[in-house]
Amino acid sequence: MDETLTRSRRVAVVGAGRWGINHVNTLRTLGCLGGIVESNDEISSRLEGQYPDVKIYSRLEDALKDDFDGFTVATPAETHYAIAESILKSKRHVLVEKPIALRVEEAIRLKELAEKNAVNLMVGHLLLFHPAIRKIKDLIDSGKIGKLQYVYSNRLNLGTVRTEENILWSFAPHDIAIFQYLIGSQPIEVESRGGIFLQPNIHDSSMTVLTYPNNVVGHIFVSWLHPFKEHRIVVIGSKGMFSYEDSSEDKQILFYEKGIDWVKGEPIKRDGPTEIIPYERRMPLEEEMRYFVSRLNGSPIEVAGAQSAIEVLEILQKASDSLLNMNSDRTKDSRQKQQPDQQANYFAHHTSEIDESAMIGKDCKIWHHSRILSGCRIGERCNLGQNVVIGPYVTVGDGCKIQNNVSVYKGVTLEDDVFCGPSMVFTNVYNPRAAIRRMDEIRPTLVKKGATIGANVTIVCGVTIGRYAFVGAGAVVTEDIKSHALVVGNPARQIGWICECGNRLDDQYRCTTCRCRYDDLGQKGMQRQEPKIPSTETFPSRT
Repeated sequence: MDETLTRSRRVAVVGAGRWGINHVNTLRTLGCLGGIVESNDEISSRLEGQYPDVKIYSRLEDALKDDFDGFTVATPAETHYAIAESILKSKRHVLVEKPIALRVEEAIRLKELAEKNAVNLMVGHLLLFHPAIRKIKDLIDSGKIGKLQYVYSNRLNLGTVRTEENILWSFAPHDIAIFQYLIGSQPIEVESRGGIFLQPNIHDSSMTVLTYPNNVVGHIFVSWLHPFKEHRIVVIGSKGMFSYEDSSEDKQILFYEKGIDWVKGEPIKRDGPTEIIPYERRMPLEEEMRYFVSRLNGSPIEVAGAQSAIEVLEILQKASDSLLNMNSDRTKDSRQKQQPDQQANYFAHHTSEIDESAMIGKDCKIWHHSRILSGCRIGERCNLGQNVVIGPYVTVGDGCKIQNNVSVYKGVTLEDDVFCGPSMVFTNVYNPRAAIRRMDEIRPTLVKKGATIGANVTIVCGVTIGRYAFVGAGAVVTEDIKSHALVVGNPARQIGWICECGNRLDDQYRCTTCRCRYDDLGQKGMQRQEPKIPSTETFPSRT
């Protein structure tokens, strides 16, 4: 595309977070960055200093009122559909990062909307613009390796563990898109198997087998539990083989003149020379953005278009279903074996709902309409009242009592013997917005052993409530509370000290009910003294 024409285009980036900032910088390099939509005030302030000549918007609606030629979207995946829908309805071209949506039906709807409004819809299948992948595609089409037989890819790393999506949805979309690009047809069968090790119901590794027409087979191996990083693709044909490792320093395309020849009915190995295939080294993201900008005149999207997005989602969904069905069968068998012991260990009212992977200690009682989500751990002898919700991956200690209408959200930890009064409220995100995903910004809340939280209390996330502290009914807790502190009000303020038995200490830090004495530890609060034996001191009885 003519460079002058490219620079005459104005593109706005929606979302300037970890990946979106790469959109911003690349479009700026191409000379067509026109605006940035970013709802996070902290990021927006930083962007205003870094890009003083670029208009910053806090709302997409405001950006849509300006005359941008196109938009790119790099926000959390669950927001892609709604944002893309708004942009397409405004009759603007848009590039949406992968996945284009979370459901196939949504992707189809976006494609129909783009066609109705005569605008381009492109998906961020970045590696389809990688010069090495494009070179391999050209060589396959030219017959360099003969008939295509087998494609293998692995995307391995240690870390980048997600809590909201499994390894397939996190790592495999790129590889599926590459397979579609190289093979040029939909698989007729998809089967996936994997392992769950870190979090219930979230696979950490998987191997997916895709069977295509004309006896072409693909394998995709993805894992975030691997000792080293490796992104490799191997392409096997009847006349030779390609290998490309994007995680290597040299990033070479290697052609192996290797294979199996049949000589007089016998399979004979062919072991020819290895050739380094030259290709033009360019940044994939710059190539992707350049391609998108070149289509802002309405020229059709031929690579990574809406149909490509739909096909990848369809394959990904089939792989996920296969993976989950396998796990469901295993869980069912395991549950059938464990059911008698589980029923004997605790009581759950028949209206309560308990996920299979939840761990519940013996002698617990779970009452009417309560909901226990996957991955949580509830200790022994706990009593959960009516309409209680225990969120995913929450830990509840032994002997806790959680009264009616309490939700213990992800990020909250209760130690042993914690009391949660009726309708008290925990939170886990400090500045929530309905339209902005912030589950990766959870602030943990810790309630230590023996603490009491009264009815209708609100706990603002990110605080620690000390051992045996007492929060009076209706208080709003915004800061840490010391051990044995008695707090009330909004915001909660300390008005005294309280004993382990739940009675107030006098001015000498003594409990007149159970005769315990306490030492003032300053910022750590109070600590009960060890009893001195013998003791002849007496205290007045409770009246």
